[in-house]
Amino acid sequence: MSLKIAPLKYLKYFLISLAIITLDQALKLWVHNNMFLGEEIIIADDWFRFLYVLNPGFAYGMKLDWEYGKLALTLFRLFATGFIAFYLYKLIKEEMPKGLLVCLAMVLGGATGNLIDSMFYGIWLNNAPFGSLFDLFHGQVVDMFYFPIWEGYLPDWLPFKGGDYFIFFRPVFNIADAFVFTGFAIILLFQKSFLNENKAPTANTDSVASSN
Repeated sequence: MSLKIAPLKYLKYFLISLAIITLDQALKLWVHNNMFLGEEIIIADDWFRFLYVLNPGFAYGMKLDWEYGKLALTLFRLFATGFIAFYLYKLIKEEMPKGLLVCLAMVLGGATGNLIDSMFYGIWLNNAPFGSLFDLFHGQVVDMFYFPIWEGYLPDWLPFKGGDYFIFFRPVFNIADAFVFTGFAIILLFQKSFLNENKAPTANTDSVASSN
């Protein structure tokens, strides 16, 4: 019986990742099929919009200005995603705290969602950057969430940026980015709690053993 049930402890966390991947890809394909590049749709009072943009690199549009830069970034994404999947499996096997495992599953789902874009969207959506060596592994990530919470001219007395037009919050991102950021943020904020939770059963076991 235990042999049949045991795989479920792995499956439930990878299903979280799969759900994130599915949601992420569904929204990206909806945006691609229903909006033109650069189009904006106002969702809530100008501070929440859908803005269809393509990201050729990592977060905030960072990229490598090199002939093989996009290929290198995609291969790095592939390696990092594989490592996260292996690490999640390892932590599940070691019965680490559920909160930590859920967060890592969120990171895995987000990382895989963007990896799919980078690997295949150059072929599926024909969105590889102009001049790419080939389409495979050269896809651009589809972003759409835009939160320009405030925009206007900064006071002249501010150093360096005084008088400049400023937008807060400028980055455009997607569901995958949101889950990667949220997962990592929770892990960083609650890492001590996760570690203490993992040590507690061991401490109780040791005390019982010593009393015997």
